[in-house]
Amino acid sequence: MRNTTKLKHILQLYTISLDIDDDGSFHLTAISKRTGNSETFIEKSYSEVISKAFGYMNKQMKESLS
Repeated sequence: MRNTTKLKHILQLYTISLDIDDDGSFHLTAISKRTGNSETFIEKSYSEVISKAFGYMNKQMKESLS
């Protein structure tokens, strides 16, 4: 799945903040639109940070269905 598709799915459920620090690490903070819970992911590349957030989103969706 392409990163843009993953991002589209993430944005349907989360408000995100994307930043980069002096070392070049990406920081993505996802805030749930339903619960207000937040999670921050820090990775060296954009692809990795999007993949981590997408995996987290899938995990949260599975837990909410249980």
